[in-house]
Amino acid sequence: MSLDDEAIARAAVTAMRDELQAYPKPGLVSPVDSGAHADMDFDLMCRSADSLLFPFVALAAAGRAGRSFDQTLVPLGIEAERGMLAVTGGINTHRGAIFSVGLIVAAIARALALSAAISPATVRAALRETWGDALDAHAERDHEASHGGLVRRRTGRDGARREAARAFPSVFELGVPAYCRAREAGLDDNAAGIQTLFALMASIDDTTVLYRGGLGAGSFVRQSAADFLANGGCHQPDWFEKAEALHRAFIARNLSAGGCADLLACTLLVSRCCGD
Repeated sequence: MSLDDEAIARAAVTAMRDELQAYPKPGLVSPVDSGAHADMDFDLMCRSADSLLFPFVALAAAGRAGRSFDQTLVPLGIEAERGMLAVTGGINTHRGAIFSVGLIVAAIARALALSAAISPATVRAALRETWGDALDAHAERDHEASHGGLVRRRTGRDGARREAARAFPSVFELGVPAYCRAREAGLDDNAAGIQTLFALMASIDDTTVLYRGGLGAGSFVRQSAADFLANGGCHQPDWFEKAEALHRAFIARNLSAGGCADLLACTLLVSRCCGD
């Protein structure tokens, strides 16, 4: 795979589309249904993801050159969000993904500028070394009326900005290893993605969940995912039926682990670009 800026951007859009395609994902949009998202469907989400191709190309180019987070990456992200909202008629389909996946796109390009051979470790190091201080400052400024800011004030739990400031431990320490183990164990793309999603759900505080249902909902999601994994996860013959039952339970509670879905897309992107 030749990882020029457009190739990285296309890999990012493909990762987002593959996350959308996976099923059953508790509460999330898929080709089967809209989950707990009454204002979204699979086709809308795909159009939204596709709208990010050229913004991701621009983010890759900026990342490769080590441009300023505040002066370059943030304005490019805002422009990407405007384009997304124009395509979706104002529906926030991928605001979180623009931030998380966009930063991973920039970090992959930066790692390639620093070394011809990249790995998850070198991508993470490039992110830390190039934008770590700026991301720390960005996390501290998280007090505006975003979902993450509201959740932080209500619950004291950190969201995507703090995750980025820590150089995405959920992606590099949890998601990528979980996905690699699933694939090495023989799971197909769909099952490996679902297994990884549940690993993320069991371990992190998802801003989308906390925004919708508070700390009680967060505990329900983490425990449900942990129980699924403890019972064998996607390695068991009846995993699909169990995951689908959880999907219905999440819809009944109006819950959706949208933050974990973004981190799954990031995981798929890193795993594929780095050859893991």
